[in-house]
Amino acid sequence: MSRPDPVTAPTAASQPQIPLLLGSVFLVYLGQMTLNPIIAPLSREVGLAEWQIGVTISTAAIMLVLTSQLWGRRSQSWGRKPVLVAAFTLATITMALFALVSQLGMMGIFTGTGLFVLLRGVGFGSAIAAVPPTAQAYIADATTDEATRVKGMAGIGAVSGIAMIAGAVVGGVLAAGGLIVPLIAVPVLLVAGLILIALRLRREPRHELIEAPARVSPFDSRVWPFLLAGFGMFTALGFIQVITGFIVQDRLGLDARMAGVLTGAALFAAGVGLVLAQAVIVPRSGWSAPTLLKVGAPIAVVGFAAYTIDGGPVLLFAALLVMGLGLGIAMPGYTAGPTLLVRREEQGGLAGVTTATTGLTFVVAPTLSTALYGVSAPLPIIIGGAIMAIVATFVLTHPRFRRMPAVPVSAAASTSDRGGPGSP
Repeated sequence: MSRPDPVTAPTAASQPQIPLLLGSVFLVYLGQMTLNPIIAPLSREVGLAEWQIGVTISTAAIMLVLTSQLWGRRSQSWGRKPVLVAAFTLATITMALFALVSQLGMMGIFTGTGLFVLLRGVGFGSAIAAVPPTAQAYIADATTDEATRVKGMAGIGAVSGIAMIAGAVVGGVLAAGGLIVPLIAVPVLLVAGLILIALRLRREPRHELIEAPARVSPFDSRVWPFLLAGFGMFTALGFIQVITGFIVQDRLGLDARMAGVLTGAALFAAGVGLVLAQAVIVPRSGWSAPTLLKVGAPIAVVGFAAYTIDGGPVLLFAALLVMGLGLGIAMPGYTAGPTLLVRREEQGGLAGVTTATTGLTFVVAPTLSTALYGVSAPLPIIIGGAIMAIVATFVLTHPRFRRMPAVPVSAAASTSDRGGPGSP
């Protein structure tokens, strides 16, 4: 009986577990997206105004901003597995309690925003903040060339888009049995993810961990143009994401249960665009990170323009599909671009900054958009579209998106120049 080769055996055991990591991203986003079709009708069933549910979402975004870089750096010093286990445990507990509080609210026993903000905002917001930077830092560390890294980052977006589709279907279908049903499903999904991570994800060897991961400033000249473009994209998205449920219910004249079902269909359309972009177009195009931004942003502007028109369900769904397509093309450019310009010990900090930038957009946008929706229904969509148009102009004209380093990723990542090669 032959003995295993002493060189190849450990290599096989240490293969990157990118699919498993992407699976964890999928499960946590599936839990989040399952709530999206019901969050608007749920808020009305428990007696909350539009702006109050906006405050809840904004609180989650604040926690994302405050904890993302901490989680990203801890994923390099503690390891990815402990971070993900802690995050999924916190998410499961808070969402189980959120389901209980929601049921009490629908029964008229509990009213007010306090526990909604604490559980859905503070608790779940802090938990979900750990997943994207952990996954991004791992992929940045495990890939050595731009094409592979862009595909890996696109994989994160693709699974989140698939989660959007699946969540829209799951949340919408389960809502037909009552709003409490999808609320119960969320912690069940999170428990499944927790078991998967605890049993299957390997811990890194100690020599792969970084005791003191480097911080990355959002004003670092290597990365701030990408962060600014991402901030604008997600701000525009934040202006329409929370109000989509209200738009569907009000434009189509639906009751709470049917609003949940058709909001799921609308989010399904957006998810189809996102998955088409990140699972098909981005991997096959071979476009660089700046090119992805320059192609995707203008497409998203077209989607926003169509979304402002009250033209019935077909136009509404088509507009969301085009928006998802444009944002799905642009997002991997935003996440992969700056990773090509920083060192290995900075990847965790960069992933945290990227996630915090995304979260920062949802601090103000949901509350402001829901408040503006009460004044004039098209107003938040118009503002979101204008912001997206500014982003498109910025990425088409700024020098950073015309001139990226013409050196291998490994060389770019090892440079000690804080300005990075090719800085404007």
